[in-house]
Amino acid sequence: MTLRSVCVFCGSRPGQRPEYLETARVLGAEIARRGLTLVYGGANVGLMGAVADAALAGGGPVVGVLPEALRSREIAHPGLTELHLVDSLHTRKAMMAARADAFIALPGGVGTFEELFEITTWAQLGLHHKPIGLLNVADFYGPLLTLMRRAVDEGFVPEARAQPFVHDTSPVALLERLLVAGQPLTPEQPVLRPDQR
Repeated sequence: MTLRSVCVFCGSRPGQRPEYLETARVLGAEIARRGLTLVYGGANVGLMGAVADAALAGGGPVVGVLPEALRSREIAHPGLTELHLVDSLHTRKAMMAARADAFIALPGGVGTFEELFEITTWAQLGLHHKPIGLLNVADFYGPLLTLMRRAVDEGFVPEARAQPFVHDTSPVALLERLLVAGQPLTPEQPVLRPDQR
């Protein structure tokens, strides 16, 4: 698989820890250094703004996708390579998914979780076979990894799908792992019927 673009899901707030912003900047810079396109939610604030600014500063192309209704609320980034204003959150997610070869979730809130779980659900259903990474800054996603294990142990997720995420604490290491991850959910794995999930 050739990795040409990475979609980053992350918070529109900076969070309480300085390492959240710093990691977002390192990730954006590393995406640009590798000649990859950053695809993200189009805002100029929080971790979203930090990752985009760093990628742009590194000379990388940055594609933002922002619902028109959030244009003023999320503060659309004025300096992107491309900014797509769309009609809904559903269109936003579909366009980001179509433009990306891989996905990374930085820390964030409910919107970030929703984007991450939707793209993971699409993978489970066989709608895409692109790797999904968690940037586990300050063990932010540790409880999620534990929850996924609990879902398997309780019979809600098959053992083969117990770990749908590549995860690391370092942006550089995570990108390396995504490059070699191939396809965590391969086409050969059967798509489960609703009664099998």
